Amino acid sequence: MTPTPLTTARIPGTARRAGRPGAALTVIAACQLMVVLDATIVNIALPHIQTALSFSTTDLSWVVSAYTLTFGGLLLLGGRAGDILGRRRVFLAGILLFTLASLLGGLAQEPWQLLAARALQGVGGAIASPTSLALITTTFPEGPERNRAFGVFAAVSAGGGAIGLLAGGMLTEWLDWRWVLFVNVPIGVLIAVLTPLYISESERHPGRFDFAGAITSTTGMAALVYGFIRASEEGWRDVLALGSFAAAVVLLALFAHLESRAAEPITPLRMFAERNRAGTYLIMLSLAAAMFGMFFFIVQFVQNVLGYSPIRSGLAFLPVTAVIIIAAGLSQRLLPRFGPKPFMVTGAALTGTGLIWLTLLDTGSSYLSGVLGPMLLFGLGMGLNFVTLTLTAVSGIAPHEAGAASGLLNASQQVGGALGLSILVTVFGTAARGETERQLPDFLGEASTAEQEVFEKTGMMPGPAGHEVLTEGISTAFVAGAGMAAVALLTAVLVIRVRTGDLEALGGKTTTAGPAGPADPAAAG
Repeated sequence: MTPTPLTTARIPGTARRAGRPGAALTVIAACQLMVVLDATIVNIALPHIQTALSFSTTDLSWVVSAYTLTFGGLLLLGGRAGDILGRRRVFLAGILLFTLASLLGGLAQEPWQLLAARALQGVGGAIASPTSLALITTTFPEGPERNRAFGVFAAVSAGGGAIGLLAGGMLTEWLDWRWVLFVNVPIGVLIAVLTPLYISESERHPGRFDFAGAITSTTGMAALVYGFIRASEEGWRDVLALGSFAAAVVLLALFAHLESRAAEPITPLRMFAERNRAGTYLIMLSLAAAMFGMFFFIVQFVQNVLGYSPIRSGLAFLPVTAVIIIAAGLSQRLLPRFGPKPFMVTGAALTGTGLIWLTLLDTGSSYLSGVLGPMLLFGLGMGLNFVTLTLTAVSGIAPHEAGAASGLLNASQQVGGALGLSILVTVFGTAARGETERQLPDFLGEASTAEQEVFEKTGMMPGPAGHEVLTEGISTAFVAGAGMAAVALLTAVLVIRVRTGDLEALGGKTTTAGPAGPADPAAAG
């Protein structure tokens, strides 16, 4: 009788080419790069998107906010889905959804189509991004190998913003603005093909989905943002604006009620009970609010007023990205010695100073005289805060809750950015409307027929008069941005009371704890 040869059965869910950690890390890092890159690559293309699809400047902010609201609002739900359903499965679903949304966005012919695609991109990003970080913990053993993987992940997160600025400029100038979205399609398809080959499925953990909390929080914030943007265009007595504010109050109150009673809430309200953690979330929300607005409006200024090309615009932002990365590294090394409070206070003060400087912008400002200096101050302040806020958010918390704590910080960054941008856009719209009324009689008396037709079609005056209106609106908006930085500064001074020893006990390991990961310095809208 011939003996049956021994065969090794593959365990269900095991990668078909398991045992290749370098390839697995490449797939995970590529996903993070795509999600992070998307935050800045679209920013550079905004003026071209505005022209192609006839967005007003205030409505254009939805191209940013539609993504950040769904991304931030569903981020914790995405991390929970990976734990319950299996991280590879959820990671793959997020990648495919993000890729499909990118394709639809690139094909958009109407503003609503692009905004719907951007919101869908945010959903895909919220599913894929937290799961990609969690996959590192299941793919790499604890120790030097996992630490190196986390280092690569962090480097991609930090450098992705700079890559997006350059890639957005090149794609917009050399091809078309649509390619800032189409570029995700081949990358996403390749990641989807390689994922089952190199990444094994994780063990599932029992749990519940807090859909009610995710839906009420996201729709409540969306209603609040819509109310501000609507008021910027139609005034504060507009019925739709007032209705949106009322809906936001009801939905956010319902969200708080649901979270207080949920067995497994998406946002554990106990995280806000400790003053340092609550203060950290408020600082991140306030600084992100100013940061998203700064990037949005400076892109408008350098392209529409200074006449920069998309590529030159991308290069113009590289110094601030470099300063953020350098300052973040500096704060990480010095935190154990000085503790977090000096970095929070100094960072918020520098950020606010940069924004106050930007309120002086006028049509005679150049990049060197009016933009670069305040951007560098702003970037230095933000860099000092990113690592500091992440460490403080998880300071003194149980290890099994570190993921939720850092995830809430990331959500604060995204949701705060969307809310802050809507407030700055409201201030911009009010100031621009007043400047338009002041300039209009002279414009109508001097403008050509073609220029008047442009004004009638878009509501924006072309030429020098339009530059005056845009610059007046932008400089006034930065007054509100400086106010947001002031909130962060006061919170850092009056609320934060973390001792140096509290952070030393962390050993720097919890910056990557949990599925949500650290606050992302590159994700500026």
